[in-house]
Amino acid sequence: MKQLVLDIAPSPAPTLDNFVSGRNLELLIALDAFARGDGARFIYVWGAGGSGRSHLLQAVLTAAQGAGRPARPFTAETAPESLLGALVVADDVHRLEDEAQVALFNLYNRLRIGAAGGALLASGDAAPAQLAVREDLRTRLAAGLVYQLHALNDEEKAAALVRHAQARGFALTREVTDYLLRHTQRDLPSLLALLDALDRYSLASKRAVTVPLLRELLDDK
Repeated sequence: MKQLVLDIAPSPAPTLDNFVSGRNLELLIALDAFARGDGARFIYVWGAGGSGRSHLLQAVLTAAQGAGRPARPFTAETAPESLLGALVVADDVHRLEDEAQVALFNLYNRLRIGAAGGALLASGDAAPAQLAVREDLRTRLAAGLVYQLHALNDEEKAAALVRHAQARGFALTREVTDYLLRHTQRDLPSLLALLDALDRYSLASKRAVTVPLLRELLDDK
């Protein structure tokens, strides 16, 4: 039963609302406006792996589509004409091959001078000046708004876990949050998914959420 509880605990779909902002509140406000077609048309977000870049880009896609805006992910194979006038997101630009970098550079130029509504949100693992891509693409990415995405520290993660538990209707002790942060996968989506599984296991076994219960759940993985 314990393995089943874990298996049916998928991470929630990425949204701007369920992203814990921490020190990134200004960025979150800018992305909300961007998704609605307000404010800047070109934004580059950089941060270390696990800081939430992909969550935010997917959340912006979802928010834009929900607002009725054409929004699409960037791929080198996508016909540029289908992206003009759309909100385009390009994740992990530092991983793009040379051909894809050229395609993104050309798309940026066409969006900048082309149809109304065209916009680009890109992300990478470094600030533009240190980004391992073509110089002309670095220059373009640096020309819009640039934000560093700060990963949550342990105190911010613990606070997010406590709020999530409260929303599900149970109290989370400091001992449980400390154990989660020390002994499990530390990115927030994984932590929240495990917390959901722990809540379900607690209800199924009719026992309070404690460190022994968490150990019992993890031991069955």
